[in-house]
Amino acid sequence: MNNKFIFIACLFLSCHSAVKIEETAVNHFPVLEERITALPAKENFYIFLLAGQSNMAGRGFVQPADTISSTHVLMLNKNNEWVYAKEPLHYYEPGRTGLDCGLSFGKELSRLYGRKITIGLVPCAIGGSSIEQWLGDSTYRGVTLYSNFLQRARAASQTGIIKGLLWHQGESNAGVRSYKNYKENLQLFFDRIRKDINQHDLPVYAGELGSYLLKATNPNADAVNNDLHQLSTSYKNFHVISTGDLTCKSDTIHFDSRSQREMGKRFAKEVYRSR
Repeated sequence: MNNKFIFIACLFLSCHSAVKIEETAVNHFPVLEERITALPAKENFYIFLLAGQSNMAGRGFVQPADTISSTHVLMLNKNNEWVYAKEPLHYYEPGRTGLDCGLSFGKELSRLYGRKITIGLVPCAIGGSSIEQWLGDSTYRGVTLYSNFLQRARAASQTGIIKGLLWHQGESNAGVRSYKNYKENLQLFFDRIRKDINQHDLPVYAGELGSYLLKATNPNADAVNNDLHQLSTSYKNFHVISTGDLTCKSDTIHFDSRSQREMGKRFAKEVYRSR
């Protein structure tokens, strides 16, 4: 066996192991919450709702830097208490939890706004959920989707100002049969949110589905993205974040950690640009 063969074999094994670590180590991170001593003034507390399915809930590998909080980025925990935000933000699916785009978004937006503004994050995304399940207030993976979302939005609004909804969803509606009436249902859903939280011009920021999705399993992924872009021209205060250059984990479904962090920054820049 020559040295070149040994080197290639070792390289393959190390890469394979790295993939396994990224996909299985997402549950090994600090979970201690740091409660805050005093909330900012309501007019300086900008709140953003995070909803959709697994690419908003996050499946990336959490690294130590992702658990470093900022005094200007808070999150609403499962008890509806404000704590310093650290990844993972979403807690609904303990066996699947991972890095999402939320903390990256919060830190970047805080940098853009400056120290006067505090950012509040309200995680509500559930992996695998379809737009029909959100509209129908289905109980999915132990969470009653819309009721949970609305209850948390109303709780958050008691102490701050809801400034927008970050949305990433559509993989579950990109199939042959699941795509029907997607754009119409999406607009109906956002209309309902705006009515129920009494913010008829609430900005919505949606991320494109990943360009890496396999056509065999997600044949209508491009159609979903087209719907998002059509809504951005016809539906008031609707904005789309590009993801075409972002990359996935080995499962070809979920954004990897680098891409989640980048997506958070893109959401933040769009929020600041469109304010």
